[in-house]
Amino acid sequence: MKGMIFTEFLEFVEQNHGLEMVDSLITSCDLPSHGVYTSVSTYDVGELVSLIVELSRRTEIPVSKLIFEYGRYLFQFFVRTKGAFLVHFSSAEQLLASIENQIHVEVRKLYPDAELPSIRYEKISERHSRVIYESSRPLADLAEGLIVGAVAHFGDQVEITRTDIGAKDGTNAEFDLKKTH
Repeated sequence: MKGMIFTEFLEFVEQNHGLEMVDSLITSCDLPSHGVYTSVSTYDVGELVSLIVELSRRTEIPVSKLIFEYGRYLFQFFVRTKGAFLVHFSSAEQLLASIENQIHVEVRKLYPDAELPSIRYEKISERHSRVIYESSRPLADLAEGLIVGAVAHFGDQVEITRTDIGAKDGTNAEFDLKKTH
């Protein structure tokens, strides 16, 4: 997993729980990287899981909620750092429709070793679309947070319903987006 996910996770923790919590997490988790991340390097997703599980233990916030909230935070990070790219979209639906065939293509050009999830977009009707998340990593909560962050950013009026599919372990999920206006 790209280091940017790790560096931003530590920023998320610092913003929400303080620098002392970041230091404490890094110290208490047995991390092969010792918690030293660069945004362009690649790290084992197990390190992120260890950090999240330990944060959950210390804060008594469920792991799924922490991952979801991190997804929302991460979307705001993308707004700050990739805002010029986002101006090409007028809705979350447009953005979500472009992930697999446009955004992930560009990410792979920059980071050929990036292990990206499959994000398929389906237009069901004028008022209903579906995003299908498939990954070897159990991060459907992160995907959901990113989707909710995108909807909020664009001010879309949609209801989002998540259905875990397959093993129901967070590796595969469908997100139905239904316009409410």
